[in-house]
Amino acid sequence: MKAVVLAAGEGQRLRPLTFTRPKHMIPIGGKPILEHLVNTLKTVGIDEILIVVNYMAEVIERYFGDGAKHGVKIKYIFQERTLGTANAISVVEKHVDGDFLAINGDLLVSADAIKPVIKAHEGSGAVATLAAIGVEDASQYGILKIENGRLVDIFEKPISASPVSGLANAGIYMFSTEIFDFIRLTTPSQRGELEVTDSIRLIIKDGRKVSIAEIPRNSWLDIGRPWDLLDANMYVLKSIKPENQGIIEDGAHIKGPVFIGKDAIIRSGSYIEGPAFIGDESDIGPNCYIRPHTSIGKNVRVGNACEIKNSILMDKVHVGHLSYIGDSIIGEGCNLGAGSISANLRFDKRTIKMRVKGEVVNTGRVKMGVIMGDNVMTGIGSLFMPGVTIGCNSWIGPNIVIYEDVPPNTILILEQQIKRKNFR
Repeated sequence: MKAVVLAAGEGQRLRPLTFTRPKHMIPIGGKPILEHLVNTLKTVGIDEILIVVNYMAEVIERYFGDGAKHGVKIKYIFQERTLGTANAISVVEKHVDGDFLAINGDLLVSADAIKPVIKAHEGSGAVATLAAIGVEDASQYGILKIENGRLVDIFEKPISASPVSGLANAGIYMFSTEIFDFIRLTTPSQRGELEVTDSIRLIIKDGRKVSIAEIPRNSWLDIGRPWDLLDANMYVLKSIKPENQGIIEDGAHIKGPVFIGKDAIIRSGSYIEGPAFIGDESDIGPNCYIRPHTSIGKNVRVGNACEIKNSILMDKVHVGHLSYIGDSIIGEGCNLGAGSISANLRFDKRTIKMRVKGEVVNTGRVKMGVIMGDNVMTGIGSLFMPGVTIGCNSWIGPNIVIYEDVPPNTILILEQQIKRKNFR
């Protein structure tokens, strides 16, 4: 059986991280999101994967190649225009000859989320089988109306003033090849896209069977907004296996499950609490405190007396001495001057809001730091208020307090007048 992974989207809600990579290639726990998904597909016995690509497709293709290094066979199908999930599935029609699994490429799932869908579909006679998951706010996904274990209607992201609990569409499907006939009958939605949920409604209207498989809540995580990456990182690190391939100097302390990559150095006085991940050739310390649920990429330098907490530092990041990074994501190649601080808690301790695709959204998190794109440079003593984003390639001068989002390719310098007096 083949799996179709939908990975063509641009990921605008994950700006500024997706200015320089597809969202599916954002690293968590030392690996891109998409690699975690490929590994899960492999564990359920799927070794042929069709990846539907468009935005920055070359990044995905360069990393995975033909899939041999990952123990699978991968073929890339280019979606000419990203016109919705139904359109994305339609482009694989010539490449499947039987029932197939389709899954959104920005999901973090375990085998327990996929196996029930395959099992429910086998021998059911259904044209489609959907994974259903209980969530507190189903309106963020798509609400499923179910009767006697059978789907009777589906509402794609209905507008609601308040959260709607219930069963949501989890973005994992089994389809027979008949799905392509219904996709051809599908018309654009209000968003101007061809939604596979509309194709499924046509199946129901035609009197054909659509099955449902309810999956465990702890087997699935949707990554759509920046703060979801911190949840995903925590999810991955919970199952990390402790291993040391580097050098731990005398006087350094490792507590809990921590992975330390090849040729990494943990200098004296450093204290690392797992679960945590330290990538190859990274240099930590001396006297650093790396707190739980932190992922540090390859060739990262964390200088003297820094504290990193519940954060993702991508490859080649440099954090100058006496800095604090909390509940934050720092893009590849960033260089933070000494004493850089990410604030992550409001004075009133209310939940933090962020701007996503031009709209202010409540993250639901009491603690949220900075989201920093690739190749940002900061001067000494730069401060970042909770929930701000810094666009890639920006320069933030010394002693600046950032209260608002900074666009990409921006230079911010604090101007001041110096008055001199001659004391005689």
